[in-house]
Amino acid sequence: MRPEILYPVFAEISSLKGIGTKTVKLLNNLLGGNKIIDLLLHLPSNVVDRSYRPKLKDAIPGRICTIKATVVEHIPPRSRNQPYKVILDDGSEQITLIFFKIYADSIAKNLPLGATRIISGKVDVFNGRLQMTHPDYIAAENEAYKIPSFETIYPLTAGISTKMLNKYMEQALLLLPNLPEWLDEKFVKQHEWDDFKSALTHAHNPKYKSDLEPYSKHISRLAYDELLANQLALAIVRERVRKQAGLVIKGNGLLRKKLLEKLPFTLTNAQKNVLAEIYTDQADAFRMLRLVQGDVGSGKTIVALFAMLNTIEAGMQAAIMAPTEILAKQHFETIAPLCDDIGVKTALLTGKTKTKERKQILEDLSLGKINILIGTHALFQDDVTYKNLGLAVVDEQHRFGVHQRLSLSNKGNKSDVLVMTATPIPRTLLLTAYGDMEYSKIDQLPEGRKPVDTRVLPVTKLSETVAALKRKIDEGTRAYWVCPLVEESEKSDLAAAEARFADLQKIFGDKVGLVHGKMKEKEKDAVMEKFKNGELKLLVATTVIEVGVNVPEATIMVIEHAERFGLSQLHQLRGRVKRGINPATCLLLYSYPLSETARERLNIMKQTEDGFIIAEKDLELRGGGEILGTKQSGFANFKIADMEYHKNLLVIANQDAKLVINKDPNLQSPRGQALRVLLYLFEKDDSVRTYKA
Repeated sequence: MRPEILYPVFAEISSLKGIGTKTVKLLNNLLGGNKIIDLLLHLPSNVVDRSYRPKLKDAIPGRICTIKATVVEHIPPRSRNQPYKVILDDGSEQITLIFFKIYADSIAKNLPLGATRIISGKVDVFNGRLQMTHPDYIAAENEAYKIPSFETIYPLTAGISTKMLNKYMEQALLLLPNLPEWLDEKFVKQHEWDDFKSALTHAHNPKYKSDLEPYSKHISRLAYDELLANQLALAIVRERVRKQAGLVIKGNGLLRKKLLEKLPFTLTNAQKNVLAEIYTDQADAFRMLRLVQGDVGSGKTIVALFAMLNTIEAGMQAAIMAPTEILAKQHFETIAPLCDDIGVKTALLTGKTKTKERKQILEDLSLGKINILIGTHALFQDDVTYKNLGLAVVDEQHRFGVHQRLSLSNKGNKSDVLVMTATPIPRTLLLTAYGDMEYSKIDQLPEGRKPVDTRVLPVTKLSETVAALKRKIDEGTRAYWVCPLVEESEKSDLAAAEARFADLQKIFGDKVGLVHGKMKEKEKDAVMEKFKNGELKLLVATTVIEVGVNVPEATIMVIEHAERFGLSQLHQLRGRVKRGINPATCLLLYSYPLSETARERLNIMKQTEDGFIIAEKDLELRGGGEILGTKQSGFANFKIADMEYHKNLLVIANQDAKLVINKDPNLQSPRGQALRVLLYLFEKDDSVRTYKA
């Protein structure tokens, strides 16, 4: 299906001259692909100006100079530790070339006495004399063309040199065809951009460092093209999802009315608004695919429950999938009692469910006796059959891959999908990663929730912190103590969870427990259970408690070496002590020296509890790739575009893609045909196929 015009750049990289099997492997690791287009989209990181060609007497020390001079003397080393020296003269001054650990015969061959040579490298002064250590280039007069005036420097890997990559890039650029213009003519003129081929050619042949800046016109053009390809692919998927025939779900409101009467609190306006959006989607003839973002404690689970009850009122079943057994069990403990009160049948299905019980659940589910099934990835195994699944709820979406999300929704006949996350996602990442979804925001906390008293303390105050913690625990408080590592590491001076647990055990005895990622699920759950029922008062943990653990009685969070955590992670951890109505405290212990970024992070944590502000700041400080901390997040891995600099271009690309799809959904117009080339150029045909599946 790929347009013929792109065949030359989608050829294997091995088709270029001078690339053997070993080099193909190295390039594949460097470029993340083995096609010529992967090479072409690998942009330079710097440029070396070799155009400064002074006489030696005028050469400025510290600058890279390209000099024409005659070889007048060789001074071999007297001992192994001394360098080999070669003296050249250009008629105005002499310069000494310095060579360490190099064969004398190769120097004699490259620099024979009496020969005129062009040399290029950094000129320095030593003991009042000009010198150049290991010149970058040495060429005979008739080969002076081999020394570029401006040398492009690329990100490299061991075994691939700048000269090699420049040689391959030169060949690759010759294969780049003249492509049809896929951007609006007025828009291109307004930005004074060149066409794609010219912009890419200029980017690979910069004259100044400023040519490689994200704001330069050539890089901006290429970044916009990449962002437009991303947004267009998502717009196509979104349009297909929207137009995919779905279930019309309109409940009679009876179960929801009963639940409202039983709840000990009223819904916030934010919850009501999000529910109105969900109900509208469910009543529509097209399939729902909606992402609900809500800060820790904003009441996403209750919103999901109301959406599930609407589905059950319409005679269908619902399922909610969580990423861990702890979280699935927690959802069950929240939802089951409320459902029992109003006559709705629920069940919990995880990898731990006993064979006999599992068999009964699967039978009841297939007969429609179970209204809501709660569980982990076990929900989409082959033998799980629903009588009539109307709504699939996926919690903490970023912990699942796209295929897992689709697997659950495909268990029903075009069931609606509601995705929830407590990790606030910045607008730019929403556009690039979740552009195929509608999204809602619960931006209000229930009444009575008090702000967490967040304090930033140096780790030198550790003993005072432990003493204050002991007083609080003696009064009946429960607390978390989070450490970044599981065990001591020679490479790290971080306090490890196991070591800290041993220290705290001496003070708190059997009131302290330990959980970390290397424990078996059964052991972890047993410790968590003891902490939840109050047998344990202090829980030492790694970040396994980051998402979803619900112990309202725990009101103190100590995070050791807080400077090593990302902002979103700190925010999620602090959220663990916002579950109840009692005042809570979060202590961020840091050690010196603090980097500027770490200092800013800790200050932001002190200043705000708004997860959406924190997510935007985290994006600024760390970049998009790390926000959710998992390769399964589905975030676009851009080769050229940089979210720190190209946010505004992303918003324009998003609007542009929507306009295109509204006017020309099948990309049949002349611009539509050109945009098809763009999609294939940036390999977005794959993503469209994945989502269509």
